[in-house]
Amino acid sequence: MKVLIVDDEQAIRDALGRKLRREGFGVVLCGDGLEGLRAFHAERPDLVILDIVMPGGMDGLTVCQRIREVADTPVMMLSAQAVTEDDVIQGLNAGADEYLIKPIRLNEFVARVQALLRRAQMVSSEDAQVYNDGHLNVDLQRRNVQVNGRKMHLTPTEFKLLAVLLENAGRVVPQRDLLEQVWGREYVDDVYYPRVYISQLRRKIEPDAANPIYILTEHRVGYRFERHDTP
Repeated sequence: MKVLIVDDEQAIRDALGRKLRREGFGVVLCGDGLEGLRAFHAERPDLVILDIVMPGGMDGLTVCQRIREVADTPVMMLSAQAVTEDDVIQGLNAGADEYLIKPIRLNEFVARVQALLRRAQMVSSEDAQVYNDGHLNVDLQRRNVQVNGRKMHLTPTEFKLLAVLLENAGRVVPQRDLLEQVWGREYVDDVYYPRVYISQLRRKIEPDAANPIYILTEHRVGYRFERHDTP
């Protein structure tokens, strides 16, 4: 697997690169957003790691938006400050899958890289591969989601979240189970993740995100996918 790391701090990108190489990854290192975007098109990495704040007029969010115009490659954002829900929402709108706060603990970094790649490579169960009710059409095997006949882009994390809910249609998935199944055991304390990502997913697939019919909230328990297709 090849990982592209874009960070203007040489010490950080070199340390992350060395750690990933020791874990068996191929690594491409870049020092600014424009260089990183060029490397993305040339190298076609399996995962992109982007510092948010970079010089040169192209920050990490802008690079992420450019990547999302052409690819579903998983993107991890690096933040030098504590991440708030507003930060996550801003990153989601740009197409990010994940946040990691500096200073970075290298073992946690590798664990989260591996978890993000697992989400991107998710294989669905045979009994819930296709859902279609006329408004929402989901083909898990082909990783294809359409809303009213239009292809809808989902990030790898949003897609995995939808897949887990769909595969458990009619049953409540507790928040802790969602964290473990979608993000991995490393994320069980990131309690705001499901709420923020569910909100973003609703904006993309629901007829009315404020009055959802597919992804329903079970207060203080979790979330349930409600099917509306005909038997």
